[in-house]
Amino acid sequence: MASSLAVCRLHMKGRGSLLKCLQKADTFFRRNIGTNAVAAQEEKEGFKSLYAVQEERQEQAERSVLISCQSRTNEKKFLKYLSRHGDINKYFFYESYGIYAVVEFSNRESLASLLEEAAIPGVSHESMLPFKSRLLSLRNLGSADSPNQQSVQQCQPQTSIPINELIQRLSREESIDQQITSLTDVYQLTEENSRLRFLVCSLLKDIAAAYFPECTIKPFGSSVNGFGKLGCDLDMFLDLDGISGRNAKMPKSGLWLEYQMKRANSERAVTQSILSVIGECVDQFGPGCVGVQKILNARCPLVRFAHQPSGFQCDLTANNRVAMKSTELLYLYRELDPRVRHLVFTVRCWARAHGITSSIPGAWISNFSLTVMVLFFLQRRSPPIIPTLDHLRDLAGPADKSVIEGNDCTFVSDFNKIQLQSNTETLEKLLREFFEFYATFAFNRMSISIRKGKEQNKPEVAPLHIQNPFETSLNVSKNVNVTQLERFVALCQESSWLLQQSETNTPSGGKEGKASTPWGLATLLMPTQVAGIKGRKKRKREPASERIKSLLESLKNTNQPNKS
Repeated sequence: MASSLAVCRLHMKGRGSLLKCLQKADTFFRRNIGTNAVAAQEEKEGFKSLYAVQEERQEQAERSVLISCQSRTNEKKFLKYLSRHGDINKYFFYESYGIYAVVEFSNRESLASLLEEAAIPGVSHESMLPFKSRLLSLRNLGSADSPNQQSVQQCQPQTSIPINELIQRLSREESIDQQITSLTDVYQLTEENSRLRFLVCSLLKDIAAAYFPECTIKPFGSSVNGFGKLGCDLDMFLDLDGISGRNAKMPKSGLWLEYQMKRANSERAVTQSILSVIGECVDQFGPGCVGVQKILNARCPLVRFAHQPSGFQCDLTANNRVAMKSTELLYLYRELDPRVRHLVFTVRCWARAHGITSSIPGAWISNFSLTVMVLFFLQRRSPPIIPTLDHLRDLAGPADKSVIEGNDCTFVSDFNKIQLQSNTETLEKLLREFFEFYATFAFNRMSISIRKGKEQNKPEVAPLHIQNPFETSLNVSKNVNVTQLERFVALCQESSWLLQQSETNTPSGGKEGKASTPWGLATLLMPTQVAGIKGRKKRKREPASERIKSLLESLKNTNQPNKS
């Protein structure tokens, strides 16, 4: 397998002053490497544009290595060994098909020194592929003497907690607002997970750069827009626009490069050719890359594979600039008001718990569609919590103008130009009224559009129509069938009703040593509590008010004493 052939091995070689090494190791060992979330860090530093965040993360990734370690590696010895090559800015351990460490050096010279010392393992025949990468394997360094020894590496979580554990955690909160923020804290990408995603992109760029020097590979979608959940897929974009000289004017005399694809009659054909070559290289030479599929005839051609050292399922695309603009737009909306992010996380988690969304392609509502539905709902509040895309376009300056393949992707990038209206609604109220809003939405006639911020007549016959924010002729929910939409509406009706009941929206803490009784949001994440949904498919439903009235009458009759 290519992944096992491409891993380099570090050899223990004494170098430098032992005292100096010990001092450096002790300094780095005491450094705090906790799992501060990406959002918390950015709040302290103030608003950053998506491009600023990407540039910072890419620079960190270029100075980083990914090292496979033995179980129970002695952390002090590990740092002592690596510190011989230079100062370390950040490091952390995690588990995925073994123990791995991400190490960021303070400069590239230190990284080069480390790679110079690494050697390709000896083999007994010549059929191996000696591809060098920044995925290394460290052996014979020594392990901790006992399981309780403090120098054993502490692994940072890279996946979200099980739903049952989440429900218990939420049940201990004192308000639904606290439950919603707690859910976000548990599920959001951590600082370490974000760094790992950019490092995987950087490792893939090392492969692509053999054919396309100066190219970059960037994450997009949930990995960077602020709505990513721990364990979500890694969507990557091969960017060739930054290659020097590509956008320069052709000189009347002098030199220019023979820079064109051979026998390519369209931009799509160019994209397919590029991804075909990169996909073959990833399959043959990509350390840790397994299950490579070249899906070149899809609407958006891509290369799909699993990156075992990180545990990520990866999709690599090229010439997908509209998706990058969508990522930037969602990032902007996320930064405008913290309630945007909290509500999106909550609705997505609720949807997954009830099988409204799925990781398997099919007729389900996608996470992107759900996110757009949340944004649309927030635009429809009185006053609106977030502005429409058309308003953001009107605020844009000349530098913001962006037209991609004939699609107007222009919107303001200067955060200070956006003036928000005063809306102080609580998260609890917003969640309850989100369910009410879509429980009564006229899906049979109306389309959802965050560009206009209001309902529009459906331009096509489809159960659910959500306009693509930039490619406005497209329906991002075209795959959704009637059955799935009816399930979504039914669940919205039941969830809205449950949030209005005193027995389900009041905290009921358990005694010491015992689990708390699920309530509020925790109840909504338990499919067994939303009674009768799966059995109700096409039967006509009574209005929510009538169902509530009927249920109360039933309870009243049940509680009356028997007079006979």
